[in-house]
Amino acid sequence: MNGLQTNQKISAAHLARKAIIYIRQSSLKQVKDNMESQRLQYALTESAKHFGFEQIEVIDCDLGISASTSTIKREGFKQLLADVALGDVGLILSREVSRLSRNDKDWCHLMEICKLFNTLIGDAETIYDLNMLDDQLILGIKGTLSVVELSVLKMRLLQGQEEKARRGEMVRILAPGYICADGTKIVKDPNLRVQEVMQLVFKTFSRLGSIRQTYRWFHEENIELPVNKPVNGRHQLVWQLPVQCFISSVLHNPLYAGAYVYGRYPRKVKIEDGQAIKRQSRITSFEEAKVFIKDHHEAYIDWETYEKNQRIMKNNGGNFKGDEDTMKAVRDGHSLLNGLLRCGHCGKKLTVRYWGKKGTAARYLCPGDFDSGGKYCIGFGGATVDKYFSSIVLDAITPLSMEASLLAIEQMTHQQNDSRNALTRQLQQAEYEANRAFTQYDEVDATNRLVAEVLEARWNQTLKSVEQCKARLVELDAQSEPINAIQRAKILELGSNFSSVWQAPACPMILKKKIVRELINEIIVSLDEESQQLNFIIHWHGGSHTNFEMQKPLSGAIAHKTALEDIEVIRKMAIRYPDDAIARVLGKLNRKTGKGLRWTQSRVAYARKKYQINAPNLATLDPNILTLGQAVKYSGVSDTTLMRLIEANILAAKQLVPYAPLEINRLDLDAEPVISILNQLKKTGKLNLKRDTLKNETPESI
Repeated sequence: MNGLQTNQKISAAHLARKAIIYIRQSSLKQVKDNMESQRLQYALTESAKHFGFEQIEVIDCDLGISASTSTIKREGFKQLLADVALGDVGLILSREVSRLSRNDKDWCHLMEICKLFNTLIGDAETIYDLNMLDDQLILGIKGTLSVVELSVLKMRLLQGQEEKARRGEMVRILAPGYICADGTKIVKDPNLRVQEVMQLVFKTFSRLGSIRQTYRWFHEENIELPVNKPVNGRHQLVWQLPVQCFISSVLHNPLYAGAYVYGRYPRKVKIEDGQAIKRQSRITSFEEAKVFIKDHHEAYIDWETYEKNQRIMKNNGGNFKGDEDTMKAVRDGHSLLNGLLRCGHCGKKLTVRYWGKKGTAARYLCPGDFDSGGKYCIGFGGATVDKYFSSIVLDAITPLSMEASLLAIEQMTHQQNDSRNALTRQLQQAEYEANRAFTQYDEVDATNRLVAEVLEARWNQTLKSVEQCKARLVELDAQSEPINAIQRAKILELGSNFSSVWQAPACPMILKKKIVRELINEIIVSLDEESQQLNFIIHWHGGSHTNFEMQKPLSGAIAHKTALEDIEVIRKMAIRYPDDAIARVLGKLNRKTGKGLRWTQSRVAYARKKYQINAPNLATLDPNILTLGQAVKYSGVSDTTLMRLIEANILAAKQLVPYAPLEINRLDLDAEPVISILNQLKKTGKLNLKRDTLKNETPESI
């Protein structure tokens, strides 16, 4: 520094305050590697002492933080500004002005308060007094140059990166399954285990159609996948059981389809709380990326398969995704058409609700404008509709059932081979690591126990991994025996009678849903309010369409409602008769409940309660009304005699409903000519039903 100029600018007032040494490096890498720069910056404390400052403070909490934008919080710089504003700082020393700021906003703010509080700024060349016009001008130019310099460096770097990316040579950290050859070329990992297991990820997803099911399969089969992990400052492949997000990242990555994509996640600046904040966004299509090169390198799957996988994952959706058009993944549940139905009136997807005591009765609903205070657009029961669609699906696939059986046999065989091949490669890797660990242990001096014990433990661990792989292979061989002729014949027999397999209770609903989705793309349904007819338009995969109508299924409350005839019988008989007598009459009439069950005493009681029919009140019953049994006891004759009198229209009797007990009035039994006939019967033992004979006889003669 120019000592004469320095002594002239530093006054006693400046020396009475403290000097601040501001130290900053732009990145953690510079902090770690550029130690000479740190040394030069910390050496400024000696310069401050040489100038005569007794109070010296070093601010170095901004090491590793960029000053290119004011949005990044620099606590050290904020402390510096606060101390200057309190009037406690006489001099700010930095190796160069770019250490203080790399943006105009912070730089102008610093110059403004330093001028206001008469604080000097010094760098490696000289000391500047902002109250002097020349110094203010020079500092302004230096600050502007530091901002421009950074912008130029960034622009050159980005241009170089983009130019390299346009050639498909800009490679950073590659996904597992690929390596970078010669620093620019992307090739498959030469490790066969890596190649085969990454291929197995796509093969398993193609078979299961779900990220979660693929993840579960790898855990159930205990098959490890390679994962990039930082080890000693470098990324290395580490074998482990996959997490669910890793399976998702592999399936979404276009790298595995042979495509090179650069600039897929552009940065956007948003203003939040008055500050500009950079956010990464994701483009919707690869064509919007800065660089998109198809067929750039060797692929694990073709581009058509990649696009198909994206459609499957999008349709699978998720419980927390608000995309109304997604079909959702196949899950447990008794609704066969869940995710396929679309309303023909408003265009929304129909959802499914489950009702009933067991929660298994499916009902399809179009939400319409219900959420905004309106009503549902369409709603109907699912059982009848699913049964009808099952028959349509069976008609479509029954001719191909034998071919499906052969494919099932082939798929079972391949599935067993996939698991075995993956475990075989894992065993080969474990044996290699065990041999390598033994070589290291064998080469060490046996008397050097500090090293030998560690290498021996490492060797034992690798041997344990080998034994675990062998045991797993033995277990897999025991579980996956080859399909014999008898099993093959049974599978073919199932294919020839696919209808019974579909309708069997053991057939899982998930399998049925997968078959339906393989055949049907979408179903448009609309309702005719007047005729209550549902109109369905089936859009099959392949472009064909099928249109049919069916009567809207009745709800359970209506379909299982007690018949009006049964209610009328219960209402009439409940005046005099108990529930068990009513149940017997309904049984003789061959009547059933709304659910098709026979009538019992408890069911009659429930029906009375539901339809508010009172039980008979014995206190209000007419004592003169007798049943046939009671009339027999009262008159002292047999029921056959009374029935003959009734059939001859001599004795009046009535019946509330067919098969109900006969009702006879006591007064009719005591009236003529019934009393005379019964008296003659008791005297002579003969039943005379001729009324003329009875008229000529007097009571005395009888």
